[in-house]
Amino acid sequence: MRSRLGRVKGLGSAHHGVGHWWQQRVTAVALIPLSLWFVVSLINALLTPNPVHVAEWFSSPFNSMFMIMLLGVTFVHAKLGAQVVIEDYVKCEFSKYSLLLLNTFICYAFAGISILAVLKLHFLDVATSM
Repeated sequence: MRSRLGRVKGLGSAHHGVGHWWQQRVTAVALIPLSLWFVVSLINALLTPNPVHVAEWFSSPFNSMFMIMLLGVTFVHAKLGAQVVIEDYVKCEFSKYSLLLLNTFICYAFAGISILAVLKLHFLDVATSM
């Protein structure tokens, strides 16, 4: 019962679900190596009682870049997942749109704050001031 164009584009009744689905899968796949890197780094460098060692770890461009990527992908994935739950289970339109706006604001605000914290640790060079 679908047109040929609808079958080719793969759009459902809402006409935007495929893009959301792909974003969620891409962020999930990106989280796998980033999470593994973080766990290995956490075991090797961050479980030390010495704050200078942790500050030196964050001063590395490689570690800071991967931490920022992990934070960005994590918060986008969390936003997409919470959005699906809100859209599926909240029936009142006002509540649904209010929660969707709040979800977007909170996820992007926390991502921004977290990324700024990593950049602050990277550029302030805390290791030399201790």
